[in-house]
Amino acid sequence: MLILGLNMFHADASAAIVQDGEVVFGIAEERLNRIKHYAGFPALAVQACLDAVGAKITDVDHVAVGQDSDANLTKKVQYALANPAKILNFIKLRQRKESMRDVRSLLAKAFSLDPKDLRFQEHHLEHHIAHIASAYYCSPWDKAAGFSYDGSGDFVSTMMARCEGNEIEVLSRVFLPHSLGSFYTMICEFIGYNKYGDEGKVMGLAPYGKDTFCDKVREIISLKSGGFELNLDYFMPLGSNQGMQISDDGTVSLAKHFSEKMEKEFGVPTKPLSEIPQRDMDLAFAMQHRFEEVFFHLLNDLHKRVPLENVAMAGGCALNSVANGKLFTNTPFRQTWIQPAAGDEGLAIGAALHTYHSVLKQPRKFVMKNSYLGPQFSDDQIETELKKANLKYRKLERAPLLESVADQIAAGNVVGWFQGRMEWGPRALGNRSIVAHPGLPNMKDVLNARIKRREWFRPFAPSILSDRQHEYFDYDHPSPFMLHVYKIRPEKRSQLCAVNHVDDTGRLQSVARDENPLYYDLIQAFERKTGIPVILNTSFNENEPIVCKPSEAIDCFQRTRMDVIAIGPFLALKSEN
Repeated sequence: MLILGLNMFHADASAAIVQDGEVVFGIAEERLNRIKHYAGFPALAVQACLDAVGAKITDVDHVAVGQDSDANLTKKVQYALANPAKILNFIKLRQRKESMRDVRSLLAKAFSLDPKDLRFQEHHLEHHIAHIASAYYCSPWDKAAGFSYDGSGDFVSTMMARCEGNEIEVLSRVFLPHSLGSFYTMICEFIGYNKYGDEGKVMGLAPYGKDTFCDKVREIISLKSGGFELNLDYFMPLGSNQGMQISDDGTVSLAKHFSEKMEKEFGVPTKPLSEIPQRDMDLAFAMQHRFEEVFFHLLNDLHKRVPLENVAMAGGCALNSVANGKLFTNTPFRQTWIQPAAGDEGLAIGAALHTYHSVLKQPRKFVMKNSYLGPQFSDDQIETELKKANLKYRKLERAPLLESVADQIAAGNVVGWFQGRMEWGPRALGNRSIVAHPGLPNMKDVLNARIKRREWFRPFAPSILSDRQHEYFDYDHPSPFMLHVYKIRPEKRSQLCAVNHVDDTGRLQSVARDENPLYYDLIQAFERKTGIPVILNTSFNENEPIVCKPSEAIDCFQRTRMDVIAIGPFLALKSEN
């Protein structure tokens, strides 16, 4: 049985394919068309899914979409009636979504077929149920609390659920316009970070701030039993785009979120790409602090309803790794399973698995043990691209390759590391990574000057051998998808100075050998040379979507000041080219 899962006409459009209950392939459209956060129809991703299983679109039994325009219709109508000026906007939004809902026609057009030739059954699943499904059905648990939160989806921003066996029972929803994601986005925009996805950057800025505005920011979002409320005086009215605008070419931009009240309370908003004043650092600090307070309040309420140790989480806000790392001391939950594609690309997997388990009542057997669901390339394909680029290279066996790359990292060189299947989700986790020495004081500046050109305040991440995590970090709960930030132990901070953030934390990836043996062995080889079981890991890209194909990796290597590329079994040095 083949089930195709889709996230379409929404940020981070994606496709995933489930074969007999196993997720065998998944990819975001941006990795193929190179348009970051692409929000159109994921035609290339669908084709990649079909190619991965050797199928045609006519072979697909079910198509599941993580979006349902009929969901929460009563709440939408109530909001529109209470805000008459918005009625026309909501009618337009409904018409637009209906025109994009006909999956059969969209797929027929993409593959130049008659819709009658497509035999699949079509399923539409509410946005946040798909998020929770993407985490719970990929977890090893048969019981868990389910939690999803983001900016918005199907007129909901937050959902709590009880997950057991094949079923996800929704316990509560927080409806728009109240949204923890919108709260975060609004303040990010006010301090000059107004692009879709900038929230993760500002999370890194927050530790540079002081608690100057914590009390004032609490006035923007208040706690209530089982939820929270925004003070809407600080926000622009909710429009038909629900805070996000999608252009005809699939690019995503944000509508203005903050109102004049923000300017009256906090002064003139900062223009993008300008100098960061202390006020903005303090606002970032207060925003992250209040975000965590609301998050812990919600999780504590969820635990009262579902008194288990396990929580399965997804939604764009679940990428807030700082909050994730603190939940163990601020809530009764002891274990998390967070979807690596916690944002909207993960909806494709959630919708497909929900169809298989909840709709079709098929038993659970799949556990997502790693994030490597994307394409891979043969040695011949890689070598062809190296020759096209006129690069001098060597082909090495596994052990000599690991030794050579570990030597390069230990010497302070920057290495592009392109191996195996591409990661699913926004993080590079050792297959499409740039790797470097974590213990050189200047390495962060070197990476930014030569390749990444990122903001000065953004930290780089440590990849650590999972069995050594407890020696370096104050928590040993695994973080295989780089979704937790923990304190680095005082005695280890000098060893990890290039990945130790200003607040002595690191957003770690714990690497287990059974999850990625080649990457694990690389870190181990580096430890033999330096005594450090950690390497610095950042995504293989330069202000673009993470590289997918060998040609993209080689191009990035050639146009930046990267020292080395290890691509499959091949090693090329900039000094020899």
